[in-house]
Amino acid sequence: MKPQTVGRYLGVGLRVAGRMAGQSLNAATSSSAPSAPVAGAGGPATTSPSVSQTAKKAGVAAVSVGRGMGGFIKPFRRVGGIVFLEVTGAFFFLFVILFGNWAWKLHADYAHGPDHSKFLVFAALTLVFLYLSVSSFWRAKRR
Repeated sequence: MKPQTVGRYLGVGLRVAGRMAGQSLNAATSSSAPSAPVAGAGGPATTSPSVSQTAKKAGVAAVSVGRGMGGFIKPFRRVGGIVFLEVTGAFFFLFVILFGNWAWKLHADYAHGPDHSKFLVFAALTLVFLYLSVSSFWRAKRR
C-alpha cells in the first residue's frame, strides 16, 4: 500500500471522527436545555427528556463511529495480515530446517537399514512444512 493512501485513510478517519465529536457536542448542548416540567403523581415536578430521540442520536453516532474507525483501521488490518503471514512462514521454515537436518543425517539409510521409516517420515515432514512456509510467503506477497 502506498504511503499516500495510508495517509489519506488516516486523514479521512480523523476528519470523520472530528465531525462526529462536533455533532455529539452540539447534540449534547441542545438536549441539555431544560424541558418543560412534568407533574408527577403527587411528587415534585421533574424533567423528562425524549428518550427515543436520544436513543436514535446515540445509534446514529455509533454507526458513524464504526464507519470512521473501520476506515481508520483498514490499512493496519491489511499490514497486520501480511506481517502475520510472514511470521507464520518463518515459523514453518524453522521446522523445515529441523526436519531437513534429521533427514539429512539419516539419508544413508534411505534404501536399507533400521532407520528407513524414520528417514521417510522426516523427509515427508520437511516437504509438508516447506510447502506451508513457501505458500505463506507467497500469500503475503500477493496481498
